[in-house]
Amino acid sequence: MKRRNDPDRRDRIIDAALSVIAEGGVAGTSHRRVAERADVPLGSMTYHFTSMDELLREAFTRFAERVSERFAARLSAVERREQLAAAIVELVHEDLVAGPDDLVLTLELYTLAARKPAFRQITHDWMRRSRAVLERHVDSRTAHKLDALIEGLFIHVSLDATPHGRDVTRDAVLRFLSP
Repeated sequence: MKRRNDPDRRDRIIDAALSVIAEGGVAGTSHRRVAERADVPLGSMTYHFTSMDELLREAFTRFAERVSERFAARLSAVERREQLAAAIVELVHEDLVAGPDDLVLTLELYTLAARKPAFRQITHDWMRRSRAVLERHVDSRTAHKLDALIEGLFIHVSLDATPHGRDVTRDAVLRFLSP
């Protein structure tokens, strides 16, 4: 018999949703699959979440916040502008792909946000957090462009059949940052 007092159940459901999304995409995510992955009764799904959209918003918000924390942690060590390029190289080649599902979850979120405007707030908040961290080192206009560059580099490094190395990423960032 399952415990009735399960204070971590909601969190387990959210984490299970991320796992199910990474495995089969948003289209393959159902209440039943998430409940099975979280090892909770199916009825818990509607108790904790009014709809699949609410669960997806919670899951993707958690994912975006986790990635933002890694982003901020990496750049918090930067004291001089010269260190910024090296930190960005580490972001692109290590931190943004720290979890095996990070690429899939990122692209699933982008696709969902492109189709459903209600999910765009998650991506807007994520970009805002990234730019705020970058603005500690560069002006806001540069931060906006640099954030887009980082995102593009991350996608290319992750998806290219022969991904470029750190030296190419470093060169791109240095060219971008040079006056």
